[in-house]
Order: sequence, then C-alpha cells, then structure tokens
Amino acid sequence: MARGLGRAEPRPSIAQLTASEDTMIDILYFARLRESLGLAREQLDFSEKVASIADLLAHLRTRGEPWSTTLGEAESVLAAVNQEIARPDTPLKDGDEVAIFPPVTGG
Repeated sequence: MARGLGRAEPRPSIAQLTASEDTMIDILYFARLRESLGLAREQLDFSEKVASIADLLAHLRTRGEPWSTTLGEAESVLAAVNQEIARPDTPLKDGDEVAIFPPVTGG
C-alpha cells in the first residue's frame, strides 16, 4: 500500500449529477413568437418566481421589448407544459418543458 495516498472520495451518482439540471424550465417558442423573439428555445433558472404559466409570462414581459409586446397581455398565446395544454394557473415545477405558441386555426 502506498504511503501518503488518502482514501478516494466517492464518485457522485447519476442522480446527483443530473439534479442541478432539474432546476431549470425549458421554454420552447413556436411560429410568430419564435420569429419575433429571435429565439426558438431557452432555459430559465427555476429559482425565479415563476409558480405558474401566468407568472412565467409576466416574468418574460419584464425583459422589455420585444418580450413585452410579443407576450403582452393583449396578445393571445397558448402554452403547454410537458406536451399537455396548460391554463394560466397551471403550476410549474423544476424540469418542466413549457411550449409557448400562438393560437392555431384550421380549415
């Protein structure tokens, strides 16, 4: 046994390594929103005060233009959380995927 070598620290588990990734909300923008904002996807630190879809949209509007106009309260936008249509009061949690998109009509 070699002298002076301390005991190796245990390696972190996969759950520990990926835990920090779960403190983010993944946001996807579609159609005219993506074009207006110049961005298709981003991650937002969940430590922001965003407990619901309404909170998330209000937080994004505080960024100023073009966010405040594109996601303004007068604008009609829809959201889905983890691929399920969401309402403004739908709660958000760490690791959620939120899609934001304009209403779609078909014929």
